Amino acid sequence: MSSRGRTVFVTGGSGFIGRALVRRLVSEGATVKALARSPASAAVVEELGATPVSGSLADRDAMAAGAAGCEWAFHLAAHVGAWGQREDFMRENVEGTENALAACRDAGVSRFVHASTEAVLIAGEPLVNVDETAPLRPDSKALYSSTKALAERAVLAANAPGFETVAVRPRFVWGAGDTTLLPHIVGMVREGKFAWIGGGKQRTAVTHVENVVEGLLLGAEKGRGGEAYFVTDGDSVVFREFVSELIRTQGVEPPDRTIPAGLASAAAAAAETAWKLLPLPGEPPLSRFEVWVSSLECTIDISKARRELGYEPIISREEGLAQMREAAAAAA
Repeated sequence: MSSRGRTVFVTGGSGFIGRALVRRLVSEGATVKALARSPASAAVVEELGATPVSGSLADRDAMAAGAAGCEWAFHLAAHVGAWGQREDFMRENVEGTENALAACRDAGVSRFVHASTEAVLIAGEPLVNVDETAPLRPDSKALYSSTKALAERAVLAANAPGFETVAVRPRFVWGAGDTTLLPHIVGMVREGKFAWIGGGKQRTAVTHVENVVEGLLLGAEKGRGGEAYFVTDGDSVVFREFVSELIRTQGVEPPDRTIPAGLASAAAAAAETAWKLLPLPGEPPLSRFEVWVSSLECTIDISKARRELGYEPIISREEGLAQMREAAAAAA
């Protein structure tokens, strides 16, 4: 089984992972239709060789029309961030996912693959060699974590004969073409606002964007309905060492400054409280979610994906970093 000759519907096709997924699907001979909520998104989708479908996650009819005639659907669109209003996260991540499920089911899609995240388990404690048996944390104080957990729960609960649903969970997605995480980190470094929380010596799993795409496609091909699968680069790295390498690909030298984890946690909690009560404009300088993801161990066991999907990383860390250096040099 492969994507060749298939008709596929994608949400979030103009995003970082979405662009990589659409590009690979098109290269393999699939016909791709991708939801686009703006002319800019539609232009990106079209340039990748897919057909844009005008609409948003709030528009079930538009998604159902786009998914009509499609065998597979990949749901990548989400509200991402360390801070914001609960209603925004709920509308995009939970209600948007429920709408995508309903639309794709009504359109006759047979396989629905949801791009989840390790954040569905994050609630302030280290994650040490976790696997898919670890409980979801919809109770997390981080809105992204809690709403993505609720979204994944809805996806897996929707599994039924003729409409099989699968969740694929990468951790710390990286690679050339990242327009969000790495630019944010590099911007903070250049502004002198970046520090290693707790020293940054903890181990973490990471997932190159092409390895994420491999996991998504294998989830569509081989995943058991109603199941979640972790995918990573295969082994863990030291957070500080790896992020330093990412920063250097952009021609910037990472700083040495550190901040104690306890102090960072207290500052983040105080800032969040102030921004909620006053409220203050913009975002707090530091959130609990940012402290958690950058200072706590997060190591992951991908045995299930290897065993059931035949998953193995297709891009090594060295190859991915080399691609990033080449892309930065070409853009300079």
